[in-house]
Amino acid sequence: MTFTEDKTFTLRFSLEVRFPDDYDGEEDGYAWLKEWEAEMKPELLKTVRSVLRRHADWVIHVRNRGKSQEDEIEFAMIKDFSTGSGHPVGDEGVQ
Repeated sequence: MTFTEDKTFTLRFSLEVRFPDDYDGEEDGYAWLKEWEAEMKPELLKTVRSVLRRHADWVIHVRNRGKSQEDEIEFAMIKDFSTGSGHPVGDEGVQ
């Protein structure tokens, strides 16, 4: 059986929008949320993927654990020393 170590890192974005006192709710049709979903989030995810893919010894895939992609996107990353790839602890290649 292969020994496995893991670590979870969370980068959470909480969106909050403030309106004047006379705002009657939903008047803007959630335009601020549409901006996040259509523009900001895709750009952010593309950038994260790009940075992660620069590290060829890591296998990256996107998965969701039963949540909507509107609420959560997980980048699962695997580095496998069991196949002889990478530099396991104690290898002279580790810096």
